[in-house]
Amino acid sequence: FYGTLEGYIKAVDEHGKELYKFKTPSGIIGNVTPFEHNGKQYIAVLSGVGGWAGIGLAGGLLSPDNAAAWHGAVDQGRAQGDQAAVVGTAGLGAVGGYAALADYTTLGGQLTVFGLPD
Repeated sequence: FYGTLEGYIKAVDEHGKELYKFKTPSGIIGNVTPFEHNGKQYIAVLSGVGGWAGIGLAGGLLSPDNAAAWHGAVDQGRAQGDQAAVVGTAGLGAVGGYAALADYTTLGGQLTVFGLPD
């Protein structure tokens, strides 16, 4: 089992062939956790883009005004460029590197749990 930034949890066999996938509400950057309760096996995953990849979404840095404010807070002497450059370099460059995340995921915080077949 593994999760993707697009928000899919996927199950694959030992050869990498996809057996199952499910779209969670947001991108997955954490680990899939297997556990057992009352003799039944489950897997759980927390979806929610965060960390380096999610700073643009979490901090609202995709907005030129917010990105400019971020730059002003971290380096007051830095000259501001055009809007695309200001947004693209916000979050120490993470916003430019992961800006496309906003096209296919949202901020999350959703725990999804699956019961495995017996």
